[in-house]
Amino acid sequence: MRFQVIPSIDLREGRCVRLFQGDYARETRYPGDPVEVARRWASAGADILHIVDLDGAKAGAPANATVMASICEALSIPVEVSGGLRTMADIDAAFAYGAGRVQLGSIAVRDPELVQEACAAFPGGVVVSLDARDGEVMTDGWTAGGGVKVEEMARRMVDLGVPRLMFTDISHDGAMRGPNVEALRALAALVPVPVVASGGVTAIEHLHAIAEAGCEGAIIGRALYEGAIDLRAAIEAFAAR
Repeated sequence: MRFQVIPSIDLREGRCVRLFQGDYARETRYPGDPVEVARRWASAGADILHIVDLDGAKAGAPANATVMASICEALSIPVEVSGGLRTMADIDAAFAYGAGRVQLGSIAVRDPELVQEACAAFPGGVVVSLDARDGEVMTDGWTAGGGVKVEEMARRMVDLGVPRLMFTDISHDGAMRGPNVEALRALAALVPVPVVASGGVTAIEHLHAIAEAGCEGAIIGRALYEGAIDLRAAIEAFAAR
């Protein structure tokens, strides 16, 4: 499979937004109905779409499920959903409304047995997000420390059967200053499962660096909304490789 360039939609109160380094007080809102934005990214050639329920991530329960379900229904490509999925009922509901994959974060720190159960129930359908600040995994919408280092958490998840990890260096997220390539390279070398990068991508050169670090793909948000990266051009660049 070619390197995946994955567009992201972050939802807050049903709108498309981006946060600066996970700070809910530093929000940028973008125009456009989320379903129409999702259609735009799909029409540009995306293989998969990533959605984050920011309200759900902070509150600990899905808050934008209706919008996410509408996006899943509108697209023919898989949609990966995340944010506030803390129970098997939440996970079941996401797959029931059409999610192609679910991403688990905070609950993976608190309840690894639930992660194992979800992996068994939905083979290949679970991604665990390792969102780090200074090497520590963060939880609750990046507002609390999880008390575990990225490397230790990654090993635990692989041992539980998690088929894919996503890594975000929070200090790079939304900052438009490039990804933490060294951390990505170290994580990709550490685990035998695919790693997807998130945070800081602002140029196609960053995508090439992430691919060369051994990652399966990269998630892009703010750079698409602000025109720093043309999604179709980025996808075609890797299709030609």
